Amino acid sequence: MEYVAVLLPSLVVGLLFWFAMKSIFNADKSERQAEAQAHAEAKARDAESKQETNGAPNTGTNPGDGIGNSTN
Repeated sequence: MEYVAVLLPSLVVGLLFWFAMKSIFNADKSERQAEAQAHAEAKARDAESKQETNGAPNTGTNPGDGIGNSTN
């Protein structure tokens, strides 16, 4: 019984430290995922707005002025 009384405070403090570190790492992981998702959404939104202002990309396979009016 003496050994339990001696080791119990260290075990409790160790468990509290473990739970604290686990919650910190989980919060960091969640923050990184949210930041990556926000970055991806912003990048997609930026690409979409650029595509709307530039129109469809010209691939060079269809003669014309890029609006659908062909020169043939």
